Amino acid sequence: MSARPVIPVRPASGKHSPEALAALDRRWRWQYVMLAPHRLGFLLGMAVLVASGGWWAVVQLARSTGWWGMYYAMSPTVVHSAVMVLGFIPLFFAGFLFTAGPKWLGVEPLPPQALQWPLLAQAVGWLLWLVGAHWRIGAALAGLALACAGLVWMTALFWGRVRLSRAEDQLHARVIAAGCGVGCLCMVGLGLSLAFGTHALARAFVFTGLWGFVVVVYVTVAHRMIPFFTSSAMPMVQAWRPFWVLWLMLGAALMQVVAAWLEWAGVPVVGAGPPWTLVLGTLQLAVGGILVWLACVWGLVQSLKNRLLAMLHIGFLWLGMSFLLAGASHWLAWRFGMAALGLGPLHALTMGCLASLMLAMVTRVSCGHSGRALVADRTAWSLFWMLQAATVLRIAAELPGIFGMAWTWMLPAAACLWALTMGVWGLRLGGWYGRVRADGRPG
Repeated sequence: MSARPVIPVRPASGKHSPEALAALDRRWRWQYVMLAPHRLGFLLGMAVLVASGGWWAVVQLARSTGWWGMYYAMSPTVVHSAVMVLGFIPLFFAGFLFTAGPKWLGVEPLPPQALQWPLLAQAVGWLLWLVGAHWRIGAALAGLALACAGLVWMTALFWGRVRLSRAEDQLHARVIAAGCGVGCLCMVGLGLSLAFGTHALARAFVFTGLWGFVVVVYVTVAHRMIPFFTSSAMPMVQAWRPFWVLWLMLGAALMQVVAAWLEWAGVPVVGAGPPWTLVLGTLQLAVGGILVWLACVWGLVQSLKNRLLAMLHIGFLWLGMSFLLAGASHWLAWRFGMAALGLGPLHALTMGCLASLMLAMVTRVSCGHSGRALVADRTAWSLFWMLQAATVLRIAAELPGIFGMAWTWMLPAAACLWALTMGVWGLRLGGWYGRVRADGRPG
């Protein structure tokens, strides 16, 4: 019979003796994953992230080399876009929201056991989605339905925390909860669209999920947390977060949702002639300029002295850059009648902004809740810059006229670098979530 794992009770002093720390069970165990919400959400998010990244790298290598053929029951582009927007990101949201959310709202946190089944449903559903892409479309849709059920369940649990709150400031939590509701509707719409074979409609739902759900949650959390983190680490920088900034970012996200549905309705977003192209491009340039200015006001330059803060600020800077690139692309489209930057602005958003902020925030929370120093060590810093390199490669892959024959390898190179970065990061942090804290404290 195996010995019971040792988790020492925290003494009144808050510190454990060297003997007590030495007696800690250092093995990886599922029961330790269930000690805190962030452990469960982040671990399952890592599983879907690593699996989807590895899958997309294999798809890109198969496409570019032709060394082997792959059977697809569903368009790999649809599979990729759906899992990258609605797959692992909500699981990371769960890990953060059910850890920080109750503190914002002044309510009791849910035990991890209450989150186990909705989060497992999402993770298993998205893994089945990837398998079904090469097997049967029915299996992929069954996986999507399971993931959707898990997201609806998770959203209902978060709304339950919001309704219990008596806190004066509930705005951020309520905006996030509303965004999660949009995500649920988009997953339902995506499933129905694919079931009836309307891929154009499916694309509109994916883009709505990106801007109306994922980006809404990201900018809301950024508005609340980036100034707070910066002022805490650097007292010379004041926490400045007026609400008009939040409304601006939410309005910009809504503008992109409207553009996605106009495109689906037959109003071309690119090459539409002066009125629509110039209006959209001008608005995107204006928003991008304001967001870059905001990144500077929030302490971008000062944050470069602190790696963990720098990761957050550089990630936010990419949000402004994505709007600037999108605006420039629309102006070039008006001039030359084509999408000059293609999917470059989209990947500046998803890889540059969303993935960078994900890597920074998850690393920060994981360090703080695992008894480790709240710093970005050499490994985390190197992974962050590998992600930046993958982002630049992916944007450059939209410019074949500049790079000549080297262009054909940029997309698979970006996919492989992404898979490697996320694989190393996922394995490293995944090892933390199934072990007790290094300092012996609970959580």
